[in-house]
Amino acid sequence: MVVEVEAYSGYKADERPLRFRAGGQWHEVRKLLDRWYSPGAAYYKVRVEHGDVYILRLEEKTGEWSLEAYRSAQLRGE
Repeated sequence: MVVEVEAYSGYKADERPLRFRAGGQWHEVRKLLDRWYSPGAAYYKVRVEHGDVYILRLEEKTGEWSLEAYRSAQLRGE
């Protein structure tokens, strides 16, 4: 699923996501839990304001962001 992302750009462009819109709703990133790279893409595991966890993918060639995974805080008992 393609998502709209506002990202921090410091040392490089799109260094980390700050907030994103999925399902018509904006989600504020509260914590970057993990980050990893594969050839041509970067992945970000983030926790948002309500405790839900998302994995976002940035396609480096096109600059397109996508939502790769989601886990509800309620399902984890938080």
